[in-house]
Amino acid sequence: MSKILIVDDSDTIRSVLAHAVRAMKFEAVLADCGEKALELFIAEQPSLVLLDVNMPGIDGYETARRIRAVAPEEWVPIIFLSASEDDQDLKRAIECGGDDYLVKPVSTVVLNAKMRALQRLDQMRRKLVEVSNDLTAANQRLETLSHQDGLTGIANRRAFDFLIERQFLEAVRRREPFSVVLCDVDHFKAYNDRYGHLAGDECLRQFATALARSCRRPTDIAARYGGEEFALLLPETPAAGALHVVEIAQSGISALAIAHEDSPTSKIVTFSAGIASYLPERDKASRDLTARADEALYRAKQMGRNRCVAV
Repeated sequence: MSKILIVDDSDTIRSVLAHAVRAMKFEAVLADCGEKALELFIAEQPSLVLLDVNMPGIDGYETARRIRAVAPEEWVPIIFLSASEDDQDLKRAIECGGDDYLVKPVSTVVLNAKMRALQRLDQMRRKLVEVSNDLTAANQRLETLSHQDGLTGIANRRAFDFLIERQFLEAVRRREPFSVVLCDVDHFKAYNDRYGHLAGDECLRQFATALARSCRRPTDIAARYGGEEFALLLPETPAAGALHVVEIAQSGISALAIAHEDSPTSKIVTFSAGIASYLPERDKASRDLTARADEALYRAKQMGRNRCVAV
C-alpha cells in the first residue's frame, strides 16, 4: 500500500486528511512539524507528501527544500496546503519544490483528483526511467560487444587501437615504461588445412585464453589483432617485464599441447612474438611502437619461429 505523508501542525486537519487518505486506500503517515516530516520522509519513503505551509519551526517551504535535498534524484510529489490564495505563495511553493497548491479547507474530491493525477505522472516518470535504464544497459552491452572479439572473447582490434592510444599518451605524460607485444600463431594456415576451420577456431580460442591468463595486472590487455595474430598491451612494463609475460604465455600454450603435425617448428602449437618498449627519442606516436613490435615479430619468424624478439 502506498504511503502518504501528511504534515500539518493542526491535529484536526491531520485527522481529516488522514481519514480522506485512508478512504482512498492509502496508508497515512502523520507529522506535526517540518523536522518530524523529514525524519518520516527518510524512514517511511512515502509516495506523496501533503505539506502545510505555515508551521512552527521550519515552515513548509523550507521543509520542501530539505525533502528535495534528501533525494535529489527521486521525484516524490509534494502538494502544498495553505489558507492563503496569494499568487506569490503559489509561486514560492513551486520554486521550493512543490508540485501543486491547494487552498484550505481542502475538498476531498479535489484532493483525490490531484493525488491521482500526480501519482499517474509519477508512474509515467518511473516507466520512462525504467525504459531509460534499460536503454543505457543495452547500450553498455553493445559498447562492450563492439570492443570484444566475437570468436575468442578477448579485446578486438578496435579496442586495441583505442587502448594503445590512451596508454601511449599516459606513458608519455608520466614518463613511464610501456611495452607492446605482437604475437603470431606459428604456421596457422597449415593447421587449418590439416585439421579444418572449426578446429582452427577452437585453437584460437584456447590460445587467446592462455594469452589473457598471462596478463597478471588489471591494466594488462590481451587483444586479437587480426586472424591468428594477437597483441599484448603492458603499461608500466619495461622490455624485461614484457619478456616475462611472454614466457608465461609460452608456458601456458605449451601446457595445452595442441597437436600440430604439419608444423615444421614443433609438433604442438607454438607462437612467435615481438616486443617493443616505449623510447621517447624514437616513439613519437603509438603507431611507431606498433611498427617496431611488428618488426620484432618479423625477426622472430625469420629466426625460426617459436621465440620472442625485443627491439
